[in-house]
Formats: sequence, structure tokens, C-alpha cells
Amino acid sequence: MKKKVIVTGGAGFIGSHLVELLVKKGYKVLVIDNFETGRPDNLTKIRKKITIIKQNITNYGKIENYFRNCLYVFHLAALADIVPSIENPEKYYNTNVTGTLNILKASKKFGIKKVLYAASASCYGVVKTFPTDEKNKTMTEYPYALTKNLGEQLMTHWSKVFKISTISLRLFNVYGLRSRTTGAYGAMFGVFLAQKINKKPLTIVGNGKQSRDFTYVTDVANAFYLASKSNIFHDIFNVGTGKPTTVNYIAKKLGGEKIFIPKRPGEPDKSQADIKKIIRRLKWKPKISLDKGIKLLLQNINDWKQAPVWTPKKISVKTRKWFKYLK
Repeated sequence: MKKKVIVTGGAGFIGSHLVELLVKKGYKVLVIDNFETGRPDNLTKIRKKITIIKQNITNYGKIENYFRNCLYVFHLAALADIVPSIENPEKYYNTNVTGTLNILKASKKFGIKKVLYAASASCYGVVKTFPTDEKNKTMTEYPYALTKNLGEQLMTHWSKVFKISTISLRLFNVYGLRSRTTGAYGAMFGVFLAQKINKKPLTIVGNGKQSRDFTYVTDVANAFYLASKSNIFHDIFNVGTGKPTTVNYIAKKLGGEKIFIPKRPGEPDKSQADIKKIIRRLKWKPKISLDKGIKLLLQNINDWKQAPVWTPKKISVKTRKWFKYLK
């Protein structure tokens, strides 16, 4: 009999790749997703092999019983946009904090073996130490980052007090197929690909010399899988490559016209994960190089043909509150 696991947010960008991996590994996968940001199309290839529950993690009474007889819970469901978190911080708190609390409550009730949490490297804020390791001070810059970090703190607290095994993975810049054109994960690639396929200029924030630690989505899914199989009771790990790359380099590899827009406050000039800990303890390493990842995206660029296309004017309007509150 197949062992049952739950993936919250399993119809999302990262979640759908994780679901595919877990199905391949022989698990019976139950996806809990309200489809606010996730898309059913992301699960088309494996739809007949999984169970999908359309439900919001903020509604404890509606999700509780699905945790019965479950081995692992992979908690990826979250709201992950910066500007909307400024506009509606309460909604972000309800989903990313209260929703996470509900996951832990149900996991405790039904004796889940381990909860794996998608934490965010945004918890580090604007850092000055590179590469950045897990002991670095956290300094959140906006409500999204704050709520994700509070979710991570809940994981740590419940491991300590209620003896629930939890592992939090602090994800740096994840990219790959199915990436959205909004959100904290993969947004830049999604924006650029939608612009390129629709013959619009690539909108580069600032001077484009800022660098990010980009990790391909299937490598991230494998990090969650290895964390679940480990004998580690509780810990926190960075997930990245340790190799920062400039936005200008990405734009050059994708090709096309470029246009520069104002730099946004609260965004770091550089991100670089120190991944020595995850290599040592989980035996995880990224397998897909950035150049190979970009090649895969360009081979599938038609996937972004119908995606929203951002223009400098649209970006200016959308980020108005960003500049107002984070200046």
C-alpha cells in the first residue's frame, strides 16, 4: 500500500514539481490548494494519479481530517507577493501564519511523522554578509517576508514544545517551468519570458547589476524530498546554489530589447546562499546549471504566451505603494 503524503499549495509553481517527484517516488499524494495562485493546469500530467482537495488552509475544520493516516506534510501553500502584502497585511497574516498554525495543529493531532516548510530567504532582508548562512540575523523588510518568517518560527516552536518533527527550507530565488509573472518565487523569469514571447522589452529594475542566487525548481523539489527522508528531527536549511548571477546576465542570455526602471526600496543588491549545511547534512546539491535552466525555459517559452505582460507603466502603478511605504 502506498504511503500517503500531503502537499499544501501543490498546484503552485514549486508545489506542482514537488508533487510530480513524490508521485515518481511512489507516494499517494493529496494536494490541498485553493487555486488563488496555483493552477490546475500545473498538475495535468499527473491528474489521474493524485487527489486534489480545493480548500483554504485557513479553514481548519475543512482540512483537518485529511491529515489522518498521513506520513509527511509538505507545507508550501502561501501568499507570496510583496505589494499585495503591503496593501492587505491581514490577509497575508491569516494565510501565512494562521494557515501554518492550522497545518501544525492537524499534524500534531494525527501524529504526522514530519512537516516540511517552505520558508523564505526574504527573512534575511538587506544583508551585508556573503555568502549568507542560516545563523545570519533575520531582518524582514515587508509583510510577506514577516509572515513567512513567523511561519518558520512556528515550526521551530512546535518542534521544541510539542515534539513535532519539522524542517524549514529557506528558499532563495527559485526559477523554472510554470513560474508565475508575479510573486516572490520565479517572478523575474516569468516577467521576462512573457515580455520576450510577446515582443516587449525586458523591464530591468535599477541598473541590472544586482545579483541573485537562482536555483532551478526541480532541484528545490529534491531538497524537500531529501529533507523528508532524513533522520533530522528539526532544522533550518538554506536552499540555493551559492553562485549569484546579475540580472543583466539573465537578460543577455534570454535576449531581446531591454528597458531600465527605478530601483525599488527594500530590495537587496545581492543574495547568495551559504549551502554548506544542506550539503553536509542532507547530501543535497543543485544539479541544473543556470545556463541549462535558461535553455529549458527558452525551449518552452510558449508556455508564457498567454501570461500577463508587464510594461513600465503597469509596473509603476502596481508598485506605487511599495515606494510609498518602503522608502
